[in-house]
Amino acid sequence: MTLRESLDRAAAAVRERAPGIEPRVGIVLGSGLAPLADQVQDARVIPFGDLPHLGRPSVEGHPGHLVLGTFAGTAVAVLRGRLHPYEGWSAAEAAFPVRLLCWLGVRALVLTNAAGAIRPDLLPGDLLVVHDHLNLSGKNPLEGPNDPLVGPRFVDLSRAHSPKLRAALQACAGQLGLRLKEGIYAMMPGPSYETPAEILMLRSLGADCVGMSTVPEVIAAAHHGVPAVVVSCIANLAAGLGDGPLTHAEVEATVSGVVPTLARLLTTFVPGAASM
Repeated sequence: MTLRESLDRAAAAVRERAPGIEPRVGIVLGSGLAPLADQVQDARVIPFGDLPHLGRPSVEGHPGHLVLGTFAGTAVAVLRGRLHPYEGWSAAEAAFPVRLLCWLGVRALVLTNAAGAIRPDLLPGDLLVVHDHLNLSGKNPLEGPNDPLVGPRFVDLSRAHSPKLRAALQACAGQLGLRLKEGIYAMMPGPSYETPAEILMLRSLGADCVGMSTVPEVIAAAHHGVPAVVVSCIANLAAGLGDGPLTHAEVEATVSGVVPTLARLLTTFVPGAASM
């Protein structure tokens, strides 16, 4: 079955479960951020497992639901959790849920994640807008046959992190009196956290924060021609930069504290993003 056929089947299943909803903005909620989906009104919740070609997340903090409804008066499609290549999914499989949002017609994507801080001025609880990324996972969701009706064979990523969406997000933050830092996100394969030596390497390469997700989704969005903006929630200091061991529980606890701030930001941002 081709990618287009798989997307058609998955989209038809969504429309059968949630008829009449035409999402304009897609949102992906990373580790610890799933509760933000509770603010979607008139929500239709569909488990990933009920849709063809979507895998089920196995990581705590990633329930694996597609939530359709309205947020800040805007029709949205929200992924409550995501798939990670380190769970055993290919990059293409990990990116498929975001492809589905694109196939459903969203005009903009907001991707969120939890990340470890590399740059010295980044602290747990900070929000960072990603302006570029380093794909050090060794994986790309565009590998394999290409369907030109989905997107081009060779995809330009120079504006994959939409300058227009980033500027709009910064403007919304300014209205709310919030400070959004900007930087480069490095994707490592995981699931082990990086070694201190690897963090030094990443710093020398220009990375400001590090995580294990998101990049396949950004590439897939670019393939569809859908603009994307990434917000990283700084959850911890990267290996060798802080005290004590790194744990997923620490990541979830820190990021959960950012949910109210991120909700305020997205409430201001999402209505405008739908019309860009």
